[in-house]
Amino acid sequence: MMDKELIKQTIARRVALELADGDVVNLGIGLPTLVPRYIDPGVRVTLQSENGLLGLGAPPPAGAENHEWTDAGGGHVTAAAGASTFDSAASFGIIRGGHVDVTVLGALQVDARGNLANWIIPGKKTPGMGGAMDLLVGARRVIIAMEHTAKGAHKILEECTLPLTAAGQVNLIVTEMAVIAVTPDGLLTLEINPAFTPDEVRAATGAHLTIPDNFQPMKQ
Repeated sequence: MMDKELIKQTIARRVALELADGDVVNLGIGLPTLVPRYIDPGVRVTLQSENGLLGLGAPPPAGAENHEWTDAGGGHVTAAAGASTFDSAASFGIIRGGHVDVTVLGALQVDARGNLANWIIPGKKTPGMGGAMDLLVGARRVIIAMEHTAKGAHKILEECTLPLTAAGQVNLIVTEMAVIAVTPDGLLTLEINPAFTPDEVRAATGAHLTIPDNFQPMKQ
């Protein structure tokens, strides 16, 4: 059993390995914001926030926060050298125009067809969809960073049961248990965390999961 902090670290560290030098990357709120901590110093990416900032820097030290500099989730950030700010219209022009290479988002549910539900549970209050719908359609690659299950309930399903954020846009799912590609033939397991067996991964997944004999141990 992995504790919550180790789960988050494992997922964020693995997602960071998917980012390539020169990428423009948008990070969703929550767990995805941990990813920059684990990016190799030799890999230079430009972080974009849909509230109007291109070139996010590291979070500021405690007491040095500038309340005018925040990410889309309201967290305090700094600006890297060469950063630029602009209004939301320009920011969403960047996203919708296909200028974001990778977006990393959390999920309530994701399914075998690459559908994503990450914005509302019916009957519960929600702040809204935000920019997720635009990012899913506009970004060149969509990576989902999430815990494999929620209190034992499946989050990876044959078909989402919650309202969709977008259909057929997810490319890769990274959890604490495995790295899973969404393919035209369904879900293909690329890597499995050595802390888990293939049978444990299958049992925690509510969809058919292809696990080839040559799957790799999860890179960290």
